[in-house]
Amino acid sequence: MNSIKKMVVAACCLAASAAALAAFPDKPIKVVIGFPAGGPLDQHARLLTDKLQGVLGQPIVIDYKPGAGGSVGADAVAKSPADGYTLMLANTGVAVINGALYSKLPYNTLKDFTPIARTAMQPLALLVTPKLPVNDLQEFVRYAKARPGQVNYGSAGNGGISHLVPEMFKTATGLFMVHIPYRGSAPAFTDLMGGQVQFMAESIPQAANYHKQGKVRALAVTSAQRNPALPDIPTVIETGIKGFEVVGFYGFLAPAGTPKDVVARLSDAFKQVLGSAEVRERMISQGADPAFLGSEEFGRFLATETPRWEKAVKASGARMD
Repeated sequence: MNSIKKMVVAACCLAASAAALAAFPDKPIKVVIGFPAGGPLDQHARLLTDKLQGVLGQPIVIDYKPGAGGSVGADAVAKSPADGYTLMLANTGVAVINGALYSKLPYNTLKDFTPIARTAMQPLALLVTPKLPVNDLQEFVRYAKARPGQVNYGSAGNGGISHLVPEMFKTATGLFMVHIPYRGSAPAFTDLMGGQVQFMAESIPQAANYHKQGKVRALAVTSAQRNPALPDIPTVIETGIKGFEVVGFYGFLAPAGTPKDVVARLSDAFKQVLGSAEVRERMISQGADPAFLGSEEFGRFLATETPRWEKAVKASGARMD
């Protein structure tokens, strides 16, 4: 009789679990972005959430919480109920750079979040002003080495990916370049085009647009493969700098402790969305590479990327306290 009771209890538990999974989601899901509306993350979120609503059968609401390099939004999500109804769309900075950049960061990505899905990789292009007498990356390296401390590079601000990638490039090539931080990529591009700074690393497609207009010169892309937006531009590795692959990423995270069945439901939904040819084509046109990873794989990816970017931040000397 006891064994029958145990079987009944087990069956009830399984039924309850299945019912809970079938019921999720039964209300709108909020996606928090730690930056103002209109930026690259917002563009990426809107591309995915349009289709995600159809897969999950519930509205997706985007909530902007800008501040402190995305940390304000991340902190809000980390402190939200772990029920799958509040997610964060994070970029490289929010997920793996901020921890090394801010001494009093209110969250720890690896401890305070449950990975849901990596959705894209974001390669950068290495750019020079057209005023520089170089046509490829090795020519630039020779030019800069002959002028230590005389070549400036611009970035969108201290500690961001456009700052750290050139620092990684300096380490890989032994160059001495001077960092000029700007308040955003737009003024940095203006000075690159004008020749006030000579070098810059910036995400595609903005870099590709300026290159095609002849306003800047793209010398290489930082991914392992060439980018469709700049098919004639070699990778850094192709130019002879071995092992130089530095690519940003986008991914969705939930508060730590989110139930595994809910995580699986969300992760599978993103997998379905990224399987859409339309979504993939539009993402590529935006300069991002569709690159789905499920929850566990994304977690391992974050654990590998975190120390890599910590090393880059330390080498750069950047702090945001």
